[in-house]
Amino acid sequence: MKLIVGLGNPGAKYQHNRHNIGFMAVDRIAADHGFGPWRARFQGEIAEGRLGTERVSLLKPATFMNLSGQSVGEAMRYLKLDPADVIVLHDELDLAPGKLRLKLGGGHAGHNGLRSLHEHIGDGYRRLRLGIGHPGHKDRVAGYVLSDFAKAEEDGLDDLLRGISDGAEALASGDDARFMNAVAARTAPARNSGTRPAPEAPAPPAATGKPPEKAAEPAAPQSISDRLRALSERFR
Repeated sequence: MKLIVGLGNPGAKYQHNRHNIGFMAVDRIAADHGFGPWRARFQGEIAEGRLGTERVSLLKPATFMNLSGQSVGEAMRYLKLDPADVIVLHDELDLAPGKLRLKLGGGHAGHNGLRSLHEHIGDGYRRLRLGIGHPGHKDRVAGYVLSDFAKAEEDGLDDLLRGISDGAEALASGDDARFMNAVAARTAPARNSGTRPAPEAPAPPAATGKPPEKAAEPAAPQSISDRLRALSERFR
């Protein structure tokens, strides 16, 4: 069994924030793969279903970001799971919007949700880092992550979420290459080059065994005396 956790903040106020991209991703997986209804449990909301042959519980902690570890730890203990059975989906400032990376273990890099997870379950879980870009200065980070995605980012965000959902079965089974291919098929599909094909060259004439005919040469212009002589010949 796998526990897939989306990180975010509960409530309509935060629903479309960049910090809530983890919530958005597990919501899309639940909707696309026929998971059961979300139920209040483990200090959060949980939905249960299958991804391929794998039984999966999706979890959205309702403790707010900086206490996410409480909810995840409670769910793990009840479900008797190890950290290696947990996959956490979260926003990542150090990746450009639309980019993602899979990682096992490592530090929390100042992310409050990951810091809480480290305190409650250690660092041995897998994480799917979802790029949201960086505002350019550390003093602007807090306001940036708690702001909504811009209108111009919505199409790219939708492609990313669809790709994650397409590859969810591979993500749960640990087939990282297949998962990344599924995401790439949505976020970087093959595109027509936009150039027109060169016109076809005319087909060569069929071989007949005869030398090609020469084009008729234009007649040399007549002199005035020649033309007068020709006229006189006509009227004789």
